[in-house]
Amino acid sequence: MFKKILVANRGEIALRIQRACREMGIKAVMVYSEADREAKYVKLADEAVCIGPGPSPLSYLNMPAIISAAEVTDAEAIHPGYGFLSENADFAERVEQSGFAFIGPTADSIRIMGDKVSAKQAMIKAGVPCVPGSDGELPEDPAQIRRIAKAIGYPVIIKAAGGGGGRGMRVVHTEAALVNAVQMTKAEAGAAFGNPAVYMEKYLQNPRHIEIQVLCDQHKNAVYLGERDCSMQRRHQKVIEEAPAPGIPRRLIEKIGERCVAACKKIGYRGAGTFEFLYENGEFYFIEMNTRVQVEHPVTESITGVDIVRTQIMVAAGDKLPFTQRQINTQMRGHAIECRINAEDPYNFMPSPGRVTMWHMPGGPGVRVDSHVYNNYFVPPNYDSMIGKLIVYGDTREQALARMRTALSEVVVEGIKTNVPLHQDLMVDAKFMEGGTNIHYLEQWLEHRKKR
Repeated sequence: MFKKILVANRGEIALRIQRACREMGIKAVMVYSEADREAKYVKLADEAVCIGPGPSPLSYLNMPAIISAAEVTDAEAIHPGYGFLSENADFAERVEQSGFAFIGPTADSIRIMGDKVSAKQAMIKAGVPCVPGSDGELPEDPAQIRRIAKAIGYPVIIKAAGGGGGRGMRVVHTEAALVNAVQMTKAEAGAAFGNPAVYMEKYLQNPRHIEIQVLCDQHKNAVYLGERDCSMQRRHQKVIEEAPAPGIPRRLIEKIGERCVAACKKIGYRGAGTFEFLYENGEFYFIEMNTRVQVEHPVTESITGVDIVRTQIMVAAGDKLPFTQRQINTQMRGHAIECRINAEDPYNFMPSPGRVTMWHMPGGPGVRVDSHVYNNYFVPPNYDSMIGKLIVYGDTREQALARMRTALSEVVVEGIKTNVPLHQDLMVDAKFMEGGTNIHYLEQWLEHRKKR
């Protein structure tokens, strides 16, 4: 096992990884930008290294600075968390070439799954169902593009091959708008991701967003840890996640889970990963794979009893998975819900950085709070607005909803605005309480609220 790990991230995930390291008796080196100097995990660190000023390109995206920090502190491995460099194949390669273990998949796996076109081709080969679409990157010829769209059937969605996080997508309803939409998405993709390649898929009208969590070791063992429903989204960004997904038959989850595990074995995947699907009319359609730990991993931990971050570290150190699929299936129980707490106005969603003058989080049975924030902490304006996650667990979905309503009523945050009022409204919304809302539901709900 590693004696020292460098955590190449910030915010709540940096603290989450630090806690896992402490529990395992591993020293954690925390890197930080000047904007994060007063972060909780920096104050708690065994060692902390400043890697640059606030802007991400000069700090958390600065590969040489991170690798130098690992060298000067004699770290043996680097955990990238999520976001920033976590799915950057070049970073994974440079980490390993510099003599450190990368706590994640190989650079080759990240490359295959990071490019949406090659990921889709790999999944088709592995027998994982995909959304009907173009056979790879779209050609230059407008006539060919129109023929492909006609064969798929409108509406279609144009997606950036190197995209992610809900960016680089455009829905097209008519042939007249098609070629222009392709050109615009290409230009945006080139500017945002350094890769102008785009592809086309059938645009599903009312799907749900369902994901399958996998864990794999270097000894060809792989398991799936059930599913998560992440359909409550605003602008393709998740707001609420839960596990298991309400109303989907177990046999369908088992079937798709087994296919995901088979795909992992086929591509030689290691570490934690998530297969993301659109689910409509009883069918799953693969959209992408995230080759890292995800923001919403606590809901899966809650219903399976598996510590995903700890397992990531064990697998990276060469250990075998400490459980089998049968054990996972046997110990899975209850229901978990996660609300992302963002420093933003709950009505117009404008970011709300600043000094937190009061911070009180809830407690009680089945309540977990993952956050790096504390009284008098300054939320910097440089990064994503998420400042924490509130996770509840119950024996049933109804109990989990009741616990979440209680927990949200106990949250006190002053000095900045948060989206807690939004979550409180959603927890008493009849459709959400019923379960099984599609990916457009929250946007429509917000539109309706605006008109009230």
